[in-house]
Amino acid sequence: MHFTFGIGSALPATATAAATPAKPTFATLGSNSCFSLPVVPKVESTETGLGDLKSRFAASPAHSANAKAEDTKGAFNSVSSTGARSKKAFTFTVHPKLDSPWRDVEWTEERKMSLMKSVGSYRPSCEYVTQARILLLGPVGSGKSSFISSVQSVFNGRVTNRAMVGSSSTSFTKKLQSFNIRGQKGEDPTGLVLCDIMGLGDGEMTGLTLHDILSVIKGHVPEGHKFSSDQPVRSETIGYVKRPNFKDKIHCVAFVVDATEILTYPKGLSTTFQQLREHISDLGVHQVALLTHIDQICPETAKDVTQVYKSGIIQEMMSKAGALLGMSTSYMVPVKNYSSEVDLNMNTDILLLSAVDHILQYVDLYFQDNTPQYTGPKIDHSL
Repeated sequence: MHFTFGIGSALPATATAAATPAKPTFATLGSNSCFSLPVVPKVESTETGLGDLKSRFAASPAHSANAKAEDTKGAFNSVSSTGARSKKAFTFTVHPKLDSPWRDVEWTEERKMSLMKSVGSYRPSCEYVTQARILLLGPVGSGKSSFISSVQSVFNGRVTNRAMVGSSSTSFTKKLQSFNIRGQKGEDPTGLVLCDIMGLGDGEMTGLTLHDILSVIKGHVPEGHKFSSDQPVRSETIGYVKRPNFKDKIHCVAFVVDATEILTYPKGLSTTFQQLREHISDLGVHQVALLTHIDQICPETAKDVTQVYKSGIIQEMMSKAGALLGMSTSYMVPVKNYSSEVDLNMNTDILLLSAVDHILQYVDLYFQDNTPQYTGPKIDHSL
């Protein structure tokens, strides 16, 4: 069975449109180059090609700031349109409901409380660090800020929006913001910090650069720093952390992609993701991925979250997201963020908490692999 609907639609419906020529310009992908991708109308598909721009990359002023980027073997190319794009409707294949789930989840109050206790009491396995820092990274509108607010809502016991969420095609988040996930009332803060950053491909001049993203992960970027493509992070940047401690660094990166946009993301975004992942891996940082807005591609899951792992269409979009990121689906989890709801739902909470628990597994792997040989005074975790 097939449902045909326009890209980005929340519900199955037929949508078609006439062809419209367009020639968006993609920025150079290099050490100090902007990841900003053009704002593409949601009903358009994109055909892209790659053109070698190594010479432009080598001339980049921030090239020397990231020595590792020199060993790219010509991997940095620009992404540009090779011709007119036509508007057309996309068809999502809606699979019959699966007889058995492709992942097992216990949808009970006991499971929710167990996950809350596990996440709420989490402390990094590294004795010199009190909080694990996770960076959420993904395209504009993928649901990074919404995920942060949703996780906070679970622990607050009501739907809240502490991380500001936008609704336009440009990134609402413009600066580096860290959110400490608070425990329930009367409890100490968790050892988990979710870091929000502006979205990739916001189509503005103030986009992220590879150099800036890696600077965040290395711990050089100060809290609240506002990003600008023409002012990359440098040692002269106000608040620049010249010698970041282990606690300043990012301990895991969670890529966030929108299930409703998987088939319409510009093809060049896959190259961007995979090159970015290579550089992050070189820093020894593990990566996972969240597939958001799953309720908008599966009506059954929209009505009942427990159907998420019986949904063939969600399973298929997970596979396509894995191809986009160059990542095995074993590193990926589907999530449903709170958006229009005003009350919490136990099953939605379980799905969100399961995603956090999944991330923390890879955080601990980072600490196991990268715990520094530290000879200074230990941090008193009781403070």
